[in-house]
Amino acid sequence: MDVAVVGDGPGGLSAAIFLAKNGQEVAVYGDDNTAMHWALLKNYPGIAEIRGSDYQKIARQQAESFGAKLIAERVDAIDRNDDGFVVTLDSGESTTVRFVILSEGKSPRLAKALGLEFAGDGGVVTDKNSQTSISGVYAVGRLSRPGRSQAVISAGDGAAAAIDILSTLKGEDLTDWDSPPES
Repeated sequence: MDVAVVGDGPGGLSAAIFLAKNGQEVAVYGDDNTAMHWALLKNYPGIAEIRGSDYQKIARQQAESFGAKLIAERVDAIDRNDDGFVVTLDSGESTTVRFVILSEGKSPRLAKALGLEFAGDGGVVTDKNSQTSISGVYAVGRLSRPGRSQAVISAGDGAAAAIDILSTLKGEDLTDWDSPPES
């Protein structure tokens, strides 16, 4: 597995879509128990209005259509090793990945266990690409912006993390641009 995404809200699903679409093996861990199910989106570009639950359904289907694996299990621990990170589930199953994207919302259990740096507002400190103080670990959405959480911003954070990972793997900046088929 290339990337483990912990959390399946807009940030995690956006990252998974970009990564899977570009050929990366991605596992998204989450049980679709996100605040989006209590949201009504009226400011998502290109969508006049959509219930958060409908958005979640569409985004989850889109991620799976590109090959992302959606796994309804809780991540118990993440540990660093020479090959990247070992992600251990509550079931005891573990997998090694090169990159981790945390989209834990307002419950930063794994971020704290990894020893990530937190800002005064309680958010994980990241750079403009959502990279944390630990190389290969990204924090997106409410986890890095606890007081400024918003679906489209969270999705943007996930996209920025994914593009940064893809650029790192390629060894140069990557632009994710799809052209329509010629008619």
